[in-house]
Amino acid sequence: MRIVSLLPSATEIVCALGYEHALAGRSHECDFPPGIDHLPVCTEAKVSGALSSEEIHAQVGAILEHDLSIYRVDAELLRALAPTHIITQVQCEVCAVSLRDVELAIADWSGLAPPRIVPLNPRSLDDVFADMQRVAHALHDDAAGEALVARMRKSMHAIEIVASDAADKPRVATIEWLAPLMTAGNWSPVLVRLAGGIDLLAEAGSHSDWLRWEQLVAADPDLIVVSPCGFGLEQTHRDLHHLTSQPEWRSLRAVRNGDVFVVDGNQYMNRPGPRLIESLEILGEIFHPDRFAFGHEGKAWVQWRD
Repeated sequence: MRIVSLLPSATEIVCALGYEHALAGRSHECDFPPGIDHLPVCTEAKVSGALSSEEIHAQVGAILEHDLSIYRVDAELLRALAPTHIITQVQCEVCAVSLRDVELAIADWSGLAPPRIVPLNPRSLDDVFADMQRVAHALHDDAAGEALVARMRKSMHAIEIVASDAADKPRVATIEWLAPLMTAGNWSPVLVRLAGGIDLLAEAGSHSDWLRWEQLVAADPDLIVVSPCGFGLEQTHRDLHHLTSQPEWRSLRAVRNGDVFVVDGNQYMNRPGPRLIESLEILGEIFHPDRFAFGHEGKAWVQWRD
């Protein structure tokens, strides 16, 4: 068995299932767990450089006007690796290499057994669990998938129980992109609920949606979580001026009370894989610090200070 994973969360799923030894290649974005950096890199992004969220959005738009994808797949390397399985996704053309990218890359293979393509499409937390079982099934190990999902459900339920009887459940706005503004949908609203919060702007199971500044002001959340997709803490802090420069920023309840938090959106929150447990722990620490202390503060999240 030779697996090429072209999706960071899929790489984490494969490793959590116990098949790290079978990984033969990865995407340029796959960086966890430690030790996979030796694997051949089969993709690259056409958007490059240390860009702001606004610049990335502009470059992506410009590329998609003339091209079908913002990623390149190294078809020659992929063929040389001779994978039995390729794991990719169909959820977002911008977030990672898509099914179409993979199909184009292997379209002219001849004299080689075609790999099994496993496309993932998580829109909700239940979809994430289903994708884990889908990967396990493709690897002929249903039991490993069932065990992984059971462990995650048990850990998440334990957090939900502790958070459920909190007297104060913060009204939360989750920000997944800064320029233009976007709220975090898909599985994020469920994580907010399990951690003892109330998501004001997003709907569970629906794609993350663009957000007008006026909507955020009208919602006036108790707490704001900023976790841009693909951004770490440092990069997010560099881009926070897209929020803080708005005239109404300081009038928001969350800002006045110091309840704005920056989360590593690259490693957590936006990766639909095993570390959604840690993402839930992070939200628990932020929402209810009197109940949760998993040790993520300062590493995975920080409180924003003017």
